[in-house]
Amino acid sequence: MSNSSNSTYPCIAGNTLCRVLFHELELIVVPVLFLVAFLVTFIILLVLKCSHKPSHHYRHPTNEKDDTQPHQNTNRHRNSNRRHLQGIDAPPELNPMEHEVIPMTAHTQHSSPAVPQTPTERHPGNFQLVTPLPLNFSVKQNDTFTLHRAVMDRQPVILRILKQSAKARERQSFLGFAHFFAELGPHPSLPKLLGVVTVQMPLMIVVEELENRDLLSFLWRCRQDHTAQAAPCDMTERRIFTMGAQIASALEYLHSKNNIHGNVKARSVLVGRDLTVKLWGLGPAFRRKMDTGFAKDVDDIEMRKWQAPEVLAQQPLQQSSDIWSFGILLYEMVTLGAAPFPNIMVHELLQYLQRGNALKKPPNCSNTLYSIIKACCQWRPKDRASLAELNRKLQSGGRSMNDQTVLQVSEPLDIEKYMQEAGYGESLNYAVC
Repeated sequence: MSNSSNSTYPCIAGNTLCRVLFHELELIVVPVLFLVAFLVTFIILLVLKCSHKPSHHYRHPTNEKDDTQPHQNTNRHRNSNRRHLQGIDAPPELNPMEHEVIPMTAHTQHSSPAVPQTPTERHPGNFQLVTPLPLNFSVKQNDTFTLHRAVMDRQPVILRILKQSAKARERQSFLGFAHFFAELGPHPSLPKLLGVVTVQMPLMIVVEELENRDLLSFLWRCRQDHTAQAAPCDMTERRIFTMGAQIASALEYLHSKNNIHGNVKARSVLVGRDLTVKLWGLGPAFRRKMDTGFAKDVDDIEMRKWQAPEVLAQQPLQQSSDIWSFGILLYEMVTLGAAPFPNIMVHELLQYLQRGNALKKPPNCSNTLYSIIKACCQWRPKDRASLAELNRKLQSGGRSMNDQTVLQVSEPLDIEKYMQEAGYGESLNYAVC
C-alpha cells in the first residue's frame, strides 16, 4: 500500500517544492489557460461590437444623393407648379403673415432636415431690387422677421426674412413652417411657395407677390374714389361671390388635408392684380399642427370678433369653426372692411350670441348674400352649411348676381374707430404708413 502510494506521489513528507512542482499542471497551468481563453473571447467580442456600427451612421455623399432622388421626383410630380426657394413671404400692406412666427438661422440645406430638399436651389444673389415692404396696417409689432419686396426670375416676390436676433426655437419654427407650407401642396387659391433660402444667413421663405395686398386694405381703398389708380378697386356683389368661392375652395382643400385654418378674416386673404384672391394667414394652423400655441390662438384678442362661439367658450377648434369665421369674412366684404359686431365689446360677445343675436344685415347686402352669411354663423356647429354647399352657392351667385352696382359705404375710414370696434383695445399700437 505504501509502495503504490509512493509511485503515484513521489514527494516525501515535508518537501514543499516537490509538492508544488507535482501539482503545477492543475494548480497553475489550467487556471492560466482558462484566464487566457476568457481574455481572448472578450477581446474578440469587443472588436466585433465596435466594427458593426449601424450603416446609417455613415452615408457616402453619392449614395445619399441617390437615396433622396425618388423623394425629389415625388415632390416634383406632386408640386409641379411649386418651386421651393429660400426666403420669406409676407402679405402686402397689412402683413397677413404677422401671426406666423418664422425665424431664421445659419443652417445649411443639408443640416436642416425639416425643409424638404428641392430641385431648384436658390441663393440670396438670385433676388434683385430688394426693398422693405411698408405695412399699411399693423396691430402689434413683430420683431422676429422683416418683409421685403423683390424680383426673382423677373417675377415679383415677397421675402419673409428672419432677423439675426432670432433664437434657436424661432429658427426651428421658421424651417418648420416652410416644411408645413410645402407639404400642403399647390392650390389655385393658396399663395405659391417659390422657395426657401437655407444655404446661408439670413433664412428666407419666398412667396409670390399679389399686387393688391391684403383684402382688408383693398376693401378700405374701395371706400374712396380712386380714379387715378390703374388697378380697379370697385366691389360689386358678384365679385364678393366670386372671391368668396375662391376662399371657400381653399378652406375645403385645407380641411381635406386635416388642417383647421383658425384665422379666417379679410386680413388673411391676399388679392392679385386680376382681383383673384388667395387664402393666407396659415400661422395658427401650423402651430396647431405642431401641437403648440393652441391656447394662444384662443386667447388672441385680435381674432375674437371672428371666432365661433365654441372657441370663445374655450372649446377646441373644429372645421366648422372656420365656416363661422368665413361668414364674418363675407360680412367684412359687403361692408367694405367694417369690424364685425361693432357695438359689442369683446368680453360681451359670447353672451350676446348666447341670447340668439346674430350679425345684422348691412344696408347694401342682398337677401341672397345675407342668407349665406346666416348659414355660416349658426350657433350649433352641426347646423352650419358645409363648405361644399357654400362653394356651390357662391359659384352660382358669381354667375348670376349683379355686377353693375358698385358697393358704397358712406362712412370714411377711421382707424381709431375700427380698432375699438374690432376689439383690439386702446393699449395696442398701430401704424398706418
